[in-house]
Amino acid sequence: MSGSICLGILLSGRGSNFLAIAQSIRVRSLPGVEIAVVISNVADAGGFKAAAELGIPHKLFVSQGRLRAHHDAEVIDCLKNYNVDLVCLAGYMRLLSPQFIAAFPNRILNIHPSLLPAFPGLEAQRQAFEYGVKIAGCTVHFVDEHLDHGVIILQRAIPVLETDDAHSLAARILVEEHIAYSEAIARVTSGKYEILGRSFLPRLKALP
Repeated sequence: MSGSICLGILLSGRGSNFLAIAQSIRVRSLPGVEIAVVISNVADAGGFKAAAELGIPHKLFVSQGRLRAHHDAEVIDCLKNYNVDLVCLAGYMRLLSPQFIAAFPNRILNIHPSLLPAFPGLEAQRQAFEYGVKIAGCTVHFVDEHLDHGVIILQRAIPVLETDDAHSLAARILVEEHIAYSEAIARVTSGKYEILGRSFLPRLKALP
């Protein structure tokens, strides 16, 4: 990728990771990157309202009661109309269809609040806490056809404290998420990497 990189943010909730990305762009931690559009599938999502307040283009595509293929086709068209280079899922509570993934190959990122492959799916922080792990964290990965499965770009880890409960652990992981997502976007938009099997490998120069 070169020149200005346009992000499309997909969210369903409060949008804290979206806001962290937006802040990184404001303070120039992500030079040459801009948020082209924020898309929500939930009308009253906090992140959707925040995008409006920030003056960022925002579009609503309510998913409830609609066929996945029809909904995803509309979202794909919107992202392409905004010339989106990289799609970032920021608390987007839907599995993407194969047609969606095929439209943006290795250009869809997701953040998950566990050290994958451990604890995929919902309430990963609570899963980790109840399992009794001593180390927890978050993972930014490319999205493929399987749940929380794609190639890992980076992970950030924290110790589970004796004073933690599931809520406090989730809060501390969220702090790491806000750092990790922007770091992962910077790595991907630099183009200085290659994917070999399941390995995301840094390179000194961008591939042609």
